[in-house]
Amino acid sequence: MCHTDDSRAPEPPQRGPVGARTELELRSRDGAAFRAYSAEPAGPAGAGLVILPDVRGLHPYYEDLAVRFAEAGFRAIAVDYYGRTAGVQRRDDAFEWKPHFEKATSEGVAHDVRAAVERLRKDSGNPRLPIFTVGFCFGGANSWRQSGDTPGLAGCIGFYGGRPMERAGAAIPAMKAPLLMLLAGDDKGTPASEFEEFARQVRARGVEVEAHTYPGAPHSFFDRSFAEHREACQDSWRRILEFTGRHSKAA
Repeated sequence: MCHTDDSRAPEPPQRGPVGARTELELRSRDGAAFRAYSAEPAGPAGAGLVILPDVRGLHPYYEDLAVRFAEAGFRAIAVDYYGRTAGVQRRDDAFEWKPHFEKATSEGVAHDVRAAVERLRKDSGNPRLPIFTVGFCFGGANSWRQSGDTPGLAGCIGFYGGRPMERAGAAIPAMKAPLLMLLAGDDKGTPASEFEEFARQVRARGVEVEAHTYPGAPHSFFDRSFAEHREACQDSWRRILEFTGRHSKAA
């Protein structure tokens, strides 16, 4: 797994006031109920964001991350993958995620993302609100996959997205939304060559891919408790804000 209950997301370079923070129960198009967490800026949001967690599903790190994105001006919803098998209750570090992870499907993830997208647009009152996805590890690869699985996204961002060819490769022929890949140079789980091949195949489809690797950074470096990786965290924020700003205007 990536982040623990003690992990906390790095703060954005500029922090604005946060409005509502809400625990949600959403329902996917296949009828499954799942837990989600939303946060919104006190003022108008420039874009929406769906957060795809790591293999543990929705836990405190991602709730904190939703608030950080709200501080940066996004209306954000973090989703949980395991409503179909684990229910909608809150969970802690003791959660046995592996049996539920093994039952999770790319179709289920896409259904949940679409439910979150619909909720973001409904709550914003703006049916044309530019919406991005951002994911971590398992969620990183699934975020990139949404470029093909979820129509109408403005862009798809992923941190250290493990095994992208296996988890997102099948969606490459349908991809349209641009990708941002933020990679750990010391990632033991996936060789750099697989990320390079994935990016090559997506670009061959004519889809923009911005990829950046942080030398020496470990899997899960985007954590403000890692003082030695503070510059990587700050640079990641800068790239996210530039990417979303550019593609919000395009959308």
